[in-house]
This record gives sequence, C-alpha cells and structure tokens, in this order.
Amino acid sequence: MYVETIMTAAVVTVEEHTKISHLAGLMQAKRIRHMPVVNADGCLKGILSHRDVQKASPSDITTLSAGEVNYLLSKLTAKDIMHRNVVSCSPTTLVEDAACLMRQHTIGCLPVVDADRVVGIITSVDLLDFFLDITGCLEKDAARVSICLQDQKGVLSKLLTCLDELGGYVVSVMTPQRQDTDETGIRTVIVRYKADNPQQLNQQLSERGYQILTEQLPQR
Repeated sequence: MYVETIMTAAVVTVEEHTKISHLAGLMQAKRIRHMPVVNADGCLKGILSHRDVQKASPSDITTLSAGEVNYLLSKLTAKDIMHRNVVSCSPTTLVEDAACLMRQHTIGCLPVVDADRVVGIITSVDLLDFFLDITGCLEKDAARVSICLQDQKGVLSKLLTCLDELGGYVVSVMTPQRQDTDETGIRTVIVRYKADNPQQLNQQLSERGYQILTEQLPQR
C-alpha cells in the first residue's frame, strides 16, 4: 500500500514569512502538531513542530514586559525556527518504507512531496491507524488466536485452509519475523477470523493438532 492512500491530503502549510505569533494559534485551531513550510509556489522549504513553536515562544515566567514580548514575536518568522533538512517521501512510497524512514530519523511526520510540491503529510498517528487496520483489531465480532507452527513451507497455507474448512472467515494474518532464537524451528502466527462459533472452532483446531497459545473470543 502506498503513502497516498493513508496520508492527509488537506495538509496545513505556512509560508516562510509567517509570524511565529500566528503559528501557535493556527496549530491549536487546526489541532495539528506539524506543519510544512513552503514558498509561494508550494515547494517544501522546511518543517515545524509544535515543540519548535513552544521553544521559540517566551516562557510564562519571563521577566520581559508585554511590549518586549510582542516586539520579539513580531520579528520571528517560520523561516527563523524551521528545520531545513527535511526528510520527506513521495505519494508512491510504500507505507512500511515511510515508517522505516520515520523510525530511522526519529521523527513524527513526513511531508509528502510530488515534483517539489507538498501534496500531503503522513504522521505517526496515520501509521498507527494503518497498523490497527491491517491487524483487524478493530473488526467487530472477530476472534483472535495465536498458534505455534513449524517454520516450513506450506504450513501456513494448510492452517488457513483448515480455518476455511471449519467455517472461519479470515480477517487478518500476522507472522512476526523477529522471534526468539531458540532454534526449535517454531514461529507464531496470529490470526483474526470470524465464525458462528469461534470457541468450537478453536477446539476443532486443537483436535487437529494445532497448538493455540492464546485466544480471544469476540464479546457478544
């Protein structure tokens, strides 16, 4: 899946000359924590976070007078406090590659750029929503089981075939690669599925030799 499918397309941007006194109110009004900084043509020039704006604003315990505070704020612009070396991605970047970029650089968002123009933004919240979606954990009436399988070709497909034969409808399948290196050749598979009687289906899986580590039945 590409970034363009989960990014926020209606991205709020500011130009380099935007006063800092305007930035905090804009972020609060739009309920956002990151804003790309662009030029008049919409091309990416930098990035601002809520923390950047807070750090540049006078402290509540400042000894400056109101007039001095207003004077300083009138001089500062987005260009003065923005990060210029921006990590970005394109609309056709894979979602997992975007997540790797954010993890690698320890950042909370990626501006999405097409032909130098900002066309969207992807944040850690977008990635969390994507994770929740692909895991199927928000799917109502779905059961969840984690099962031990031999790490061999064809074993997973046999499990899914078995679930189908028993009347289960598979919602999602996950099989993490990073597992304990105990050299047993065992891996864990996490399956969410729907069925008329999940408890009975789990029992039938056990009777067919599948080792169920954990199970979570849907709440009725």
